[in-house]
Amino acid sequence: MATNLIMPEMGEGVIEGTVARWLKAEGEQVDQYEAVLEIETDKVTTEATAEEAGTLLEILVAEGETVPVGTVLAVIGQPGEEISADGKQNGTAVSPTPPNQPTITPSPHHPITRSSYKGRISPVVGRIAEEHDVDLNLVTGTGRDGRITKNDILTYVEEVTHHPSAVIRQPEPISPAPLPPRSSFDFAQDKPASLPSGDLLPLTTMRRAIAEHMVRSKQTSPHVTTVFEFDFTAVAAHRAAHKSQFAKDGANLTFTAYLVAATVQALKQHPLANSSWEENGIRLHRSINIGMATAIDDGLIVPVIKNADSLNLLGLARTVNDLANRARNKQLKPDEVQGGTFSITNHGVSGSLFATPIINQPQCGILGVGKIEKRVRVVNDAIAIRPLAFVSFTFDHRILDGASADYFVATIKEIIEYWQ
Repeated sequence: MATNLIMPEMGEGVIEGTVARWLKAEGEQVDQYEAVLEIETDKVTTEATAEEAGTLLEILVAEGETVPVGTVLAVIGQPGEEISADGKQNGTAVSPTPPNQPTITPSPHHPITRSSYKGRISPVVGRIAEEHDVDLNLVTGTGRDGRITKNDILTYVEEVTHHPSAVIRQPEPISPAPLPPRSSFDFAQDKPASLPSGDLLPLTTMRRAIAEHMVRSKQTSPHVTTVFEFDFTAVAAHRAAHKSQFAKDGANLTFTAYLVAATVQALKQHPLANSSWEENGIRLHRSINIGMATAIDDGLIVPVIKNADSLNLLGLARTVNDLANRARNKQLKPDEVQGGTFSITNHGVSGSLFATPIINQPQCGILGVGKIEKRVRVVNDAIAIRPLAFVSFTFDHRILDGASADYFVATIKEIIEYWQ
């Protein structure tokens, strides 16, 4: 009997997904629990697997299409098996445009009043609407029950951009008074020269989400960065002595596990660093959930170690390994990249010495760890060679001041350098 492969529910608030890439073609054999396609949301890229073995009889949703949770994506069964009509009807539901719908023309004497949209939309649609100042009441939804999908609003924005006369427009604001003539030396305000044409690389859902998140963070928090130099001699000695034992327990003991453990202890001593800014005050988080930035092929993702303060070094090492591996293999769930209260990015793995990371909103700060390498350092008036790294802390200056931020990083430094 043929089975339907549906768009899975991947976390609270995630009501739609985009088919990023089909890993199997129609007619190919699919094993039970084998990955069949990759699904993108605005938070994560993950794989969808087959619940039953069989042949991929038909693909109902093409790559690049965004559909609601519960939509039938494909049908898996036996070769030659007849596909029921219900399977296709449960695919992407397209609401036909009502016939004989009159064209509404705005009147300059009767400006149109925008009413609040009452339908349910996804966070992606909401952000695009806000970015382009779109009245959602003017967008025709082709999703289930007439819901507006990502493709609907992008199509609407495209029509507004290229055919503005076909769309109802809001009254134009009063033009401001002309500015005084600029100096001929004011090059900053000159329009850039036209650039030669090139290839346009389409934005993936993840790349667009990263871009929006980074821009919003810089616009939200006043970023300040302080940089310390850490000596990893004690940690390197402890790691060398215990690495083989951790391997027997199924964990690869990395420097990241030590950094997470030290950060957790420092957050306990400096709870203001484990907080978020709100208009009515500063929210101190009871849980310590550490996000660790992980580079993947098509972007950056931040899986979260939930309740990191409840794990010892072995538990942290196992969790770091597991989340990093599943992030690179696109096996994370949206819930596993949400709820972070503080973030760490180990940019040194690529050779970077130090950086000024962008805060992962709505957190207070992010710790950036540079390359750990042997350098010359003066110790007790003698020249020594030590494993050193520059560690930066970018923080929200609305929450922390320079001194409090420095005390926090100094606590992490002390724990690392006197590791027992």
